[in-house]
Amino acid sequence: MAGQAVDSGGLALADFDFDLPPELIAQHPLADRAASRLLHVQPRQLADLRFAELPRLIAPGEVLVFNDTRVIRARLFGRKPSGGRIEALVERLLDERRALALLRTSHSPKAGTRILFGDGDEPVIATVVARHEELFELAFSREVTATLERFGHVPLPPYIRHADDAHDAERYQTVYAKRAGAVAAPTAGLHFTAELLEALRGRGAHCVFVTLHVGAGTFQPVRSERIAGHRMHAERYEIPPATAAAVNAARAAGRPVTAVGTTSLRALESAARDGGLAAGSGETRLFITPGYAFRAVDRLLTNFHLPRSTLLMLVSAFAGIERIRGAYAHAVAQRYRFFSYGDAMLLERSPA
Repeated sequence: MAGQAVDSGGLALADFDFDLPPELIAQHPLADRAASRLLHVQPRQLADLRFAELPRLIAPGEVLVFNDTRVIRARLFGRKPSGGRIEALVERLLDERRALALLRTSHSPKAGTRILFGDGDEPVIATVVARHEELFELAFSREVTATLERFGHVPLPPYIRHADDAHDAERYQTVYAKRAGAVAAPTAGLHFTAELLEALRGRGAHCVFVTLHVGAGTFQPVRSERIAGHRMHAERYEIPPATAAAVNAARAAGRPVTAVGTTSLRALESAARDGGLAAGSGETRLFITPGYAFRAVDRLLTNFHLPRSTLLMLVSAFAGIERIRGAYAHAVAQRYRFFSYGDAMLLERSPA
């Protein structure tokens, strides 16, 4: 299992804060995925572009690595037999009838507590088996996947204030999503259309895939004022042999490797070895903060991230704290749209 980051030099949580007007938090996606704006963050300048212009920024032979995870209907609204409400966010499936989940309720449930999902005479019953740190192990009376398909909701992030609907079911999913298991979308990928992917291939780009199932921990705040004290949640990833071969060939030839999203980057960096990128699967708790030595990725395509978040720390490590502060200040001043349904950045890695 990949572990924590290098010593971050005593950086504090307050070092990753910024003021964001609430109206800049995108509540709905644009009608056209590729109509988003794109801020190109270069070493000495910023460029305001449209996301549809991305292909002209990609060099022939460049490798773009996408995360093909698929978001599941992971949010369930249930009740106790006594009538008390419980909200469950399924983190991962353990087998056909068991899952780990975050539970939101007035009182922390004990082992043996039953949760009822669905109305009628035969609701699905989930029984609390045990607690594992912040997650609860639940045993379902029916298959978990069937329960989620029937009663589950799209797990929109907490800063999106409307209830999920059919539009979110389609738009909070990348066009290349394939392997079900995420509870949050790899949002940098939400900007891509089939036509844009074809345009990238037409430029000579190699589009390859990894899988990292984004977990519920992505919504959890950093509670330690010194970031070195934060422990990352575990997420499952897989690097196919074809992806490892493409990345290793590009690095050997001096061609750039671009991670589409922080999830793709974390998967690649978790599997990076001195001898190159290793194919295979595993779990990662990799916490990337300033001072981290990147081994697999040269460029990063990403959305704008929350203040005081681990993802803001990651992009600060990648492009430099001051460059990111400047880029975010520019984005606020230019009224970019922030977070999951917002606009994007293309970051060039800061020199080591």
